[in-house]
Amino acid sequence: MSNQENVLNKDILNTEVTIAGVTFKNPVMTASGTFGSGMEYADFVDLNRLGAVVTKGVANVPWPGNPTPRVAETYGGMLNAIGLQNPGIDVFCKRDIPFLKKFDTKIIVNVCGKSVEDYLEVVDRLADEPVDMLEINVSCPNVKEGAIAFGQNEDALSNITKEIKAHAKQPVIMKLSPNVTDITKMAKAAEAAGADAISLINTITGMKIDINRRTFALANKTGGLSGPAIKPVAVRMVYQCAQAVNIPIIGMGGIATAEDALEFIMAGATAVSVGAMNFVNPYTTIEVADGIEKFMIDKGVKDIKELIGCVK
Repeated sequence: MSNQENVLNKDILNTEVTIAGVTFKNPVMTASGTFGSGMEYADFVDLNRLGAVVTKGVANVPWPGNPTPRVAETYGGMLNAIGLQNPGIDVFCKRDIPFLKKFDTKIIVNVCGKSVEDYLEVVDRLADEPVDMLEINVSCPNVKEGAIAFGQNEDALSNITKEIKAHAKQPVIMKLSPNVTDITKMAKAAEAAGADAISLINTITGMKIDINRRTFALANKTGGLSGPAIKPVAVRMVYQCAQAVNIPIIGMGGIATAEDALEFIMAGATAVSVGAMNFVNPYTTIEVADGIEKFMIDKGVKDIKELIGCVK
């Protein structure tokens, strides 16, 4: 195929996806907590080329996070117990939103809290801000108060989803925890409570022992496992949820290549988020987006929607 034919084919590709009325130029996003608000990556990544930037978790007040050490490398991934360290909603609105508005990409704000009231305070503050969607983090395994309980209990998840939907001006994505017996029950609970979309998976709870120091590698003892090691679990859970609910799914968990991303899309994800691999290769998001386009050209797929959920 000539370069000219490639250009012509690329011109007729449709990589746009729509979630809850919000249209993204392509299905590639960043996973919360791995990309900041894009400032750290702007020298490497043209943010204009991403479907969306999903910000690091934002709380109603600054959070210091957990004590160090709080990151440890593992086979095929990493453990982290950062504990959602963030500067709080005031700094976020003053500094991060104006930065992101410079770029032609959607803004999804990840919201965290330790109580329903904490979440609602952030949601209310964001009501009049120029952000496109809210991703509600009820599934962080590194926060002792609140968050993980919301993500592991159907009634708690249903309650907080209803409360947030009653306040939110933007569409709401509920981010689900894989640390449950049946992920589809949680997905159904979020859908029934009014969630506009779900995202999964968050990290899997893990542990590492430092045998030379004879103690835990993380001060928090446990941490969230992310990276390629968790991808087969994530793809399975996305597929299960795609069969169980009718709302859109944003898939994540160990995406390192376009092939990985396409697995999630074919399993039923409308969009994908790249997380831990941003630390390994800051160009990963762009390489994934380019790789999806190349796959579509090579396979004669004109519209990304032909691939979403094509594996039954």
